[in-house]
This record gives sequence, C-alpha cells and structure tokens, in this order.
Amino acid sequence: MDTSFGIFLSPLHDPKTDPHVNIHRDLELVEFADRLGFDECWFGEHHSLGWPLIGAPETMIAAAAVRTSRIVLANGVVTVPFHHPFHIATRALLLDHLTRGRYILGLGPGATPNDAYMLGVPAEELKPRTKAALPTIIELVNGDRRLTEHTDWYDLVDARMQLPPYTKGGIGFAVSSVGSPFGPQVAAEFGLSLLSFGAPPPGWPGADLAGQWRIAEESAAAHGTTVDRADWRIAVPIHIAETREEAYAAAEYGFGRWMHNYWGEAVGAPVTPGASPREDISTAVAEKRAIVGSVEDAVAAIAELQDRTGGFGTFLAYSMNWASWEATKRSYELLATEVAPVFTGSTARGLDSIAWSKRWQADRAAAAEAPVPVPVR
Repeated sequence: MDTSFGIFLSPLHDPKTDPHVNIHRDLELVEFADRLGFDECWFGEHHSLGWPLIGAPETMIAAAAVRTSRIVLANGVVTVPFHHPFHIATRALLLDHLTRGRYILGLGPGATPNDAYMLGVPAEELKPRTKAALPTIIELVNGDRRLTEHTDWYDLVDARMQLPPYTKGGIGFAVSSVGSPFGPQVAAEFGLSLLSFGAPPPGWPGADLAGQWRIAEESAAAHGTTVDRADWRIAVPIHIAETREEAYAAAEYGFGRWMHNYWGEAVGAPVTPGASPREDISTAVAEKRAIVGSVEDAVAAIAELQDRTGGFGTFLAYSMNWASWEATKRSYELLATEVAPVFTGSTARGLDSIAWSKRWQADRAAAAEAPVPVPVR
C-alpha cells in the first residue's frame, strides 16, 4: 500500500547540549521537513528525565504553524490524565484554526512514571482516566451538546466550546500505543486512528505490531466501528547516510549516549551494553529497534516493516538526534528524496519514461540494422 512519511519529535536531546538551541533547531527541522514534502510532524509531551524537552507541545505546534505551509502538525500525544478535558478541547480547537486545518489531536495515558508522580496522578489511574475522558473530549471538540459531568478528577457544568472546528467534518484524532493492548483497543472502540511506537527501546520486549492491529480489528468488531490501515502510523528511530558505514559512524556516539545515559541511567531500563556503541547499533538494527544505514538499507527495512505488519499508512521517523545537526538534516533529506519515493510512487513516471526511451532507442537501432528487402521482379 502507498505510504506517507512524517516525523515524530519527542524530541530527545542530549542534556549535555544547550536546550535553547535544541528547541529552535526542532522548529527549524519542522520547517525543513515542510520544504522536503513530509506529510506530518508529531510533538510529544514530557515533563522529566532531562532528554525530552517539550512539556507544552501545543505551544510548539503554534510556533511551527506560522513557519510552515503544508505539513500537518499533531499532538503526539496529549497525556490525558494530566489535563482537564475542557482545556484539551480548547487548545485543540484553537490549533485547528491557527494551522488552518493542519492539525491532529493525539491522545494517550502517558508512558513516563516520573511525570505522573510529580503531578500526583496514581499510575493505576492513567489508562482508566484516559478511556473515561475520551468520549468527553471528542464531544467537546467535534460535537454540539452541552455536557455536565462530575467525576473524582474533573467537573463540567453545562459545558460547550464557543469556538467551532475550522476543519469541516471535525478534527482528526489518534490514540498512542507503546505495546500494551490498551492503545489499539481504545482507538478502535472510539473509531480513532492508531499511532504505534514500532521499535521498543533497549531493555523492553519487542513490539508485536501485527498483534496490535489484530487487537484493533477485534475491538472494532466488538464495538461496531471500523479501522483502516491507511490511518495507522508507526514511529521508528532512523538515521541514514550515503553508505552504511557513514551512517554508523555519524550515529554511534549519540546512540551510545541515548542507550546508556537516557534509557539506562535516566529511565532505569535494564540496558545490557555491548562491546561498543557500534555493536549496540548493530544489535538494535538486527532486533528491529532502529533503522541505521544507507538508502538501500532504509528501503529494505521499511518494506520489511510493511510486510511484517500487513501494511500501514504512515512511516514516522522517530527523532533521536544521534548524529550532528548537519548529518541529521542530511538523513531527513535522503529519507524524503530517495527513500520515500519508493513507497509513494512519486518517481514512477520519470523512471518509466527512461525505460520507454531505452526501448524506443533499441527498436530504432534494430530497425536501422535490418536488411532492406529487395523487390521481386
């Protein structure tokens, strides 16, 4: 199936580097992605651990909206239990207007225990609160009814948004999945699209992406809704260069810091180091936790991901910032200009024109060499 391409910005930046510079580079990257023709850019929400810098993704989306013209901007995702549903809906509707319809509201329970602890939200309440609030948020954003609700978390009294959606038919929604059945079950139950993190970090079990989609289909059947693979997004860390050796060389220092200092030290994941960062990258690639290599390597890996999952609609380059700024931009450029066309078909006509020209030249040469028939008297 045809595949769209986008970027997922947690974003993760080495805390040894200046946060102010990194925030503005993220915005510059979104501008660059817009010029390169990427379809979407998703902004994560995080409040701790030092590496992920954006705690207010809506502000970043608003800033990116005035710097871009076509790329769709999305919350990836709002951590629902940390916010009043009324405020989630208010910000979403304003962003729909500020982007002139280039906006998707992604929702999820969050995956960082530190954030929940600081806000006093019990970990066991994250998923139940998310599921309970989803129909309320959907109605506030895209519905017309006034709502009155009293919960142990929030209250609404005759509440209705005064701003209508800019997007005809309403704002699009997505639900995130980091591996548990919750994401695909809930997304399908409410007829929303699914955003899957397709490459688990070091120390985590592998991702059964095909299994996630089976869960979504089962949930849709149980609730009388439908799911469409074209609306399924999968985010995978990726860094590519002209050759595999160049890609490994550019990424290995940042990859090592990301693996050991972020996941091992800050997150506390059970990371088992290899003999070297180079070996760690090779292991991650072999275990399908990352794509690192040449254009050909990236094409093969994304094609394999399509086969393994049964097909999905959008590949999101999960931004890890392993390499230098220049090498990072070159990676996105190669992804847009040489990898994506294999899956979007944008170069098909040009390549077909060359093939036709070669056949035409061969036919002309063959005709020129053919003996001239001698007329019979």
